[in-house]
Amino acid sequence: MSFISYFINGISLGSVYAIIALGYTMVYGIAKMLNFAHGDVIMIGGYVVFTVVSTMGLGPVAGGLLAVILCTVLGVVIEGVAYRPLRMASPLAVLITAIGVSYLLQNIALLVFGSNPKSFTSVVTIPALKLAEGKLTISGETIVTIISCVVIMIGLTTFIKKTRAGQAMLAVSEDKGAAQLMGINVDGTIALTFAIGSALAAVAGALLCSAYPTLTPYTGSMPGIKAFVAAVFGGIGSIPGALIGGILLGVIENLSKAYISSQLSDAIVFGVLIVVLLVKPTGILGKKISEKV
Repeated sequence: MSFISYFINGISLGSVYAIIALGYTMVYGIAKMLNFAHGDVIMIGGYVVFTVVSTMGLGPVAGGLLAVILCTVLGVVIEGVAYRPLRMASPLAVLITAIGVSYLLQNIALLVFGSNPKSFTSVVTIPALKLAEGKLTISGETIVTIISCVVIMIGLTTFIKKTRAGQAMLAVSEDKGAAQLMGINVDGTIALTFAIGSALAAVAGALLCSAYPTLTPYTGSMPGIKAFVAAVFGGIGSIPGALIGGILLGVIENLSKAYISSQLSDAIVFGVLIVVLLVKPTGILGKKISEKV
């Protein structure tokens, strides 16, 4: 029962990583850049929910909706101000800018909310599920997180395959120049990608802080890095890969904490990533891309 409990909690944590990794993998797949400020958008979403629920006294639904709206706007602003002017710049310049945006968001949060940890009130009101005559307890946060991940994955996949905006994203991902010649608004499509990724970051922030109820300006840093690892693990640019990579990462981390060492769990996670990349450099679902010279 203990193993099953650890395994389910690992799937729950991995579901959060998967939701965050979707933002990384969509932006990379379409804009061919790594948005390392993505983890800090998670933190901003957490603070918005905290402010609405704990300070303003409104319900968790209102907090979640407001967090999604504000993070969506923030994602579009970040893309327009920080990344769009660097569209033709080198990848290194974009990477440095992304790190700068990350530190900017962290320091703004420090100035506004301070460095003291905040006690986060869970947005999940579903009671825990008890199985096997009470020997196995699954928290409401775990249930909501896993269901949310599955719904988001199905919805996003359907959106990409069935809508004009989704088809435009695929076209921009394949060839920006050709997509522009076909009349697709490339800048608008990339901005939409950032908006969707940032909205998912807000959802992930609320779920992460509900499961681990402590909020600081650095809350999104390590989950953001691990979600990037999950995206690479599953094959960056692949939406199903983000799901598989996130869940595998969460399960490995949780079982490592339970059966090996809580202090070595992060090292084990990154060690597994190294082994996977040595065996399959493109990740689990990644595809090799041949470039003509």
